[in-house]
Amino acid sequence: MRMSSPRHVAVTAAIVLGVAGALTGAPAHALRPVPDAVSTPLLTAVQRDLGLSAPAAKARLAQEVRAQQVLDRLRVDPAQTWFDAATGTLAIAVTDDAGADRARAAGAQPVRVNRGLGALTAIAEQVRTLRAPSGVTGWGPDARSDTVVISVNRHDAATDAFLARARAISPAVTVVDGAQTPVQHGGDVRGGDSWKPGTESQCTIGFPVTSNNGANRHFLSAGHCTNDVNQAAYGKDGTRIGTSNVGGNRSINALEGDFGLIDVTESAWTLTPVVTAWGSQADVRLTGSKDAVVGTAVCHSGATSHWRCGSVTKVNQTVNYGSFSVGGLTYASACGQGGDSGGSWVSPSDSKAVGLHEGGYGDSCGQQEAWFQPVNEALAKWSLTLVTDAPPTGDTQAPTVPANLRSTGTTASSVSLAWDASTDNVGVTAYDIYQGSSVVASGASTSATVSGLAASTSYTFTVKARDAAGNTSAASGAVTATTQPGGGGDTQAPTVPGNLRSTGTTASSVSLAWNASTDNVGVTAYDIYQGSSVVASGASTSATVSGLAASTSYTFTVKARDAAGNVSAASGAVTATTLPGGGGRVFSTSAVVFIPDPGTVDSPLTSTATGSAASTVSLTVSASHWCGQEVGLVLVAPNGSTYPVKASGGSGCTNYTGGTYTVTGVSSPAAGVWKLRATDVRSWNFGSLSGWSITL
Repeated sequence: MRMSSPRHVAVTAAIVLGVAGALTGAPAHALRPVPDAVSTPLLTAVQRDLGLSAPAAKARLAQEVRAQQVLDRLRVDPAQTWFDAATGTLAIAVTDDAGADRARAAGAQPVRVNRGLGALTAIAEQVRTLRAPSGVTGWGPDARSDTVVISVNRHDAATDAFLARARAISPAVTVVDGAQTPVQHGGDVRGGDSWKPGTESQCTIGFPVTSNNGANRHFLSAGHCTNDVNQAAYGKDGTRIGTSNVGGNRSINALEGDFGLIDVTESAWTLTPVVTAWGSQADVRLTGSKDAVVGTAVCHSGATSHWRCGSVTKVNQTVNYGSFSVGGLTYASACGQGGDSGGSWVSPSDSKAVGLHEGGYGDSCGQQEAWFQPVNEALAKWSLTLVTDAPPTGDTQAPTVPANLRSTGTTASSVSLAWDASTDNVGVTAYDIYQGSSVVASGASTSATVSGLAASTSYTFTVKARDAAGNTSAASGAVTATTQPGGGGDTQAPTVPGNLRSTGTTASSVSLAWNASTDNVGVTAYDIYQGSSVVASGASTSATVSGLAASTSYTFTVKARDAAGNVSAASGAVTATTLPGGGGRVFSTSAVVFIPDPGTVDSPLTSTATGSAASTVSLTVSASHWCGQEVGLVLVAPNGSTYPVKASGGSGCTNYTGGTYTVTGVSSPAAGVWKLRATDVRSWNFGSLSGWSITL
């Protein structure tokens, strides 16, 4: 019962992002400095494995921190990005003028491509259906070259026939020859330490995690280390640590990915936010998790190869092991060996977890290439919380209860659900769908499809909302839905929906329509996807996706399904931009605030708007100051992010009475306290703010 995973997000429009504020007119958002810990715990390994001097390594990590901040602010899919070490910038591809305009508006330079990630992902999915022979070692989209790359280790009749069929799919398909054969590396609780499943060979601990608000303790490792149900697990000292794959539904080793969960049941073992560096330097203390970006540095800790670093080379790749394939993997130019499986991959720029070691080549590190399973997918799959060194947020308020839970469609093997969004004092981060006491799906959108169900059977579901602090709402009202009768052996999928198009937008919604699919039995429903998440479902050939942010671009695809649960391939993608926010989202204050001479003062106002603020907001400021050249203004969002409004400086000294300003690149919940921060940089002239307003 799997909800769509984040690694298959497909977004077509994109941008090349420089360090914030580097280009004329770019919003000069405050950038956090490189953590001091980088200079000691990780620099040595980065210098060694990337061939850099100490100053160059530190500069590289500083650039990566800034690039990650830009990526966080713009909220685009990391799979469509890459870090350019030569320029120290984050690159993202665009397919049209609208994408290029959005790039320039963000202060970045766009790179134009013909296809984009959405089209490449669809082509890679078609390649998967061709059943690759053993001579094919892997495949996946490459945003940098705008192609789908297939890797082979030999040319025999079966391999060449496969390549001919793949090339016939699209001219985007390219082939890379190699000689290696991929293998899965088998082999206090801290990442990088060894563990043993039963009497089998060693594997490596990935990351300690918890569930059920910290009540249950676990650690993540590789799925091919956890395939046996309820198997005893032993720590590095040989004593019992817990049980692997409890109940038989905590291990994945297939096209979905490669990750498994081990329950830590023995009280002598303590979970820690530590990844061991095997004595080569100080251990890494985890600060959180993220998805890795092509070109950025990564390091991994394994029981055999110990501490190794390299750069990310590819994302969202499928590896072919001959008898089966594993999808959604990230490649890196680092050594890996047998026994490293499940081990920790981290980002040295910010000490965040990025993945679980999956495999490499069986050549004792002669080939500097290995790959890992993105950790965020595993965390979302089982609603896990990574054990980190991050300070507590202090947030103890749970989200409101999701309302109006309803079934939007059924097949013989699935039930599609939707509900009204919850609200939270900080922000809702995910919803968990329950069947009884078991979580059967999770995700950030207000809809989900629960699959793997029996035909002609009634199922009852509830949904709960949760926030970043782990606070969980009470359960929604229950809904019961009955799956359709079995398909009588029907295995034929509907045709792909045609001509997906936007038929209208508002500040918070996009309306879509498409041409009907056909099916040998009959189409029963359509699912609309935003990336990999189902955001709407229904039986008609139109839908409206609501709850969106104003002035924001969204990309959608649609798939058709029949009563037997057969699903078509995705339609072509369409991108639409919501209208600017309007009435009801304007908030103001008329309070008079004196500006210190010199000094800094905040003028606060409270917004009760729901959802996210628009990415572009407008401000109207009233003020009275004898010297406007001495006054600088900064907007402070409820989440603490800062955005420049008016810079101080310039020659002369003229009276300042305020003005109207546009602030771009905003990423924050709309609700909460917004502040206009005024700074007088020199003495002798004084003044005040007499009020201001913001349109969210």
